[in-house]
Amino acid sequence: MSKKFEYYLKSYKLDREKDEEFFKLIDDIYFTDEVQGLKIYPQHADINRLTHITSVAYVSFCLAKEKGADLRQTVRGAVLHDLFYYDWHENDWSHRPHGYRHPGFALKNARQLTHLTPIEENIIYRHMFPLTPIPPKYKEGLIVSMADKYCATQELLIARNKKYAQKFKRALENL
Repeated sequence: MSKKFEYYLKSYKLDREKDEEFFKLIDDIYFTDEVQGLKIYPQHADINRLTHITSVAYVSFCLAKEKGADLRQTVRGAVLHDLFYYDWHENDWSHRPHGYRHPGFALKNARQLTHLTPIEENIIYRHMFPLTPIPPKYKEGLIVSMADKYCATQELLIARNKKYAQKFKRALENL
């Protein structure tokens, strides 16, 4: 089992007390109505947006520790990277082209929620690289962008591949 997969699995079993180091970095934003309210929006297949951002944030946290990146800015940018309030799956013209536009919506909403550092802003605005042509400027942004793609891939594999879903469920039960 790869380290990234272990991190991804762990993101489903986070505990505020046991994972205090992680939650201390995001308590003030993660437990707001704005962020917790994301659970009503689907993200990838059966995964809601809150579950997705939690996984991205935790995988980013673990990778940032490995790579010596700024933990606080990495994790906070990851929590806020998909802070938009609509279901992008709906057939609504205003949601198109979602992949290119939602980083701007998320950045605007994040600025209304909290003070952002330049690194956090860059993480949010550039997390869709390489779909969007300009890459993140900082290693923290590259970490979140890679974690986002990794988690999205896991979410789609779990939803669309029965064998993989069973493997994931077994691994989660054994965690």
